[in-house]
Order: sequence, then structure tokens, then C-alpha cells
Amino acid sequence: QYKETGEILPVTVSGIVNTGVIALVEGVRGFIPVSRLDLNHVEDTNVWLGRDIRVRVNEADMEKGKLVLSAREILREESAAAKKAQREMAISKIETGSVVEGTVESIQSYGAFIDLGNDVSGLVHISQISERRISSPKEALEIGQKVRAKVIKNQDGKISLSIKELLEEERVKEEEEIKKNIPQTESIGTSLGSLLSGLKLD
Repeated sequence: QYKETGEILPVTVSGIVNTGVIALVEGVRGFIPVSRLDLNHVEDTNVWLGRDIRVRVNEADMEKGKLVLSAREILREESAAAKKAQREMAISKIETGSVVEGTVESIQSYGAFIDLGNDVSGLVHISQISERRISSPKEALEIGQKVRAKVIKNQDGKISLSIKELLEEERVKEEEEIKKNIPQTESIGTSLGSLLSGLKLD
């Protein structure tokens, strides 16, 4: 019944054998292979003696009196769920209009995927890669390249990015800064009157 329902059972490791450990399930001796104890490779099973763990019934043979348990699948599911929650949290913090940094992780014919960390990726469509017209993303990007981009959409867990829009905004800002720093024409020009005023005629 436990095998069919996949119920999680709390047990205590009560014995050590050559290829794993022993735990009792309602008085029935269950075997947990060393490969099913943890997500990582277990070097020494002795440290598991007396430890409380959670398992599922992996194999049950009433005729042979064989009961095989596993903790690994539970740990794997919980790890996946934690990663998913972490990813969703990271995505929720990425605001449209913000500037992000990442690494080009893959290039497709239609665009490039940028790794933003925390298992989050964003897509830069080919039309949003360069200010000039390109026929392939490979003309402007390569795998492993660090890039900065503007978030133009964050919907249903999908991030859309634009390198082109960010470049255009930065270029406009630079042009405005240059204009601000140019002195007024009157201050750099010399009027005819000021030239004549300093001229002595004999």
C-alpha cells in the first residue's frame, strides 16, 4: 500500500550492512541501498546509524519478505521544488525597464539566451541585439560573452531583453551630456566691437 501511494515514511537507521543500511517500517525490516541514501555519494554509512530520515517504499515483495526503501527521490523532489521557488522569486524581482547583466549561454537563429543567474534566463530576440541590421545573432554575440541589456518584458516567467534599446538610450544620454558641456556661442566667439575696442589707430 505504501508503495502504491508513495507515502513518505519517517524511519530511523537501525543497522549497517555492506551495501547500505537497515531501517524498520512498522516492525518490518527494510533495506536502503547506499545509492538511495542521499543525493550525493555516501562514503561512510556508519555515520548514518541512529539517524532519522524520510523514505518511500521502492520495492515490496511479500513472498520473499523483501522491502527496499529510498530517501533519494524525496530529497531530489525537495531540491527541485526549492530551486523552482528560488527561480520564481528571482524572476519576480526583475522589473520591466531595469538593466541587467548576464552571460550568453546559447545562440539560436531567432536570438540568444542570456544567463542572469539563479537559474533565470532571458531572451534577446535577433531584432533587439544590435542597432545595425544583422542576419544572425552570431554576428554580434558569442557564447560566454558578458552583456548588459534592458528588460522589456517580464510575463509568465519569461524574460525578454533588449541590448539594442539600452545602447540607443546610452547613446542619447552621451549626446545630451556633450551638448550640456559645450560653451555658449557668445562666450567662445569674439564680436567685431570687442576687436575694434582694443585697436589703436594712429
